[in-house]
Amino acid sequence: MLDAETAETIAIQGLTFIAADPVLWPRFLAITGIDQSQLRDAARARGFLPGVLDFILAHRPTLDAFCAAQELRQQSVSDARQLLNGPEDVIE
Repeated sequence: MLDAETAETIAIQGLTFIAADPVLWPRFLAITGIDQSQLRDAARARGFLPGVLDFILAHRPTLDAFCAAQELRQQSVSDARQLLNGPEDVIE
């Protein structure tokens, strides 16, 4: 099981991976609606790091490439996403 620090590290590695890719980076910015100049502020917002992992998890080839580059199991990315999201709100 991952701890919060490891989950955050995986998400930051994911952002670095995306930013280094000339195809993924513009797609990520377009999907998130974030301008590159707003990235620093956006990264502090709750939900940003889980969103990075959502982006990676949503596209199997991206997930495969990220996991290979970081030597991670795909389940670790999914676990990190769940941990960073925090407990789900319960609607009664």
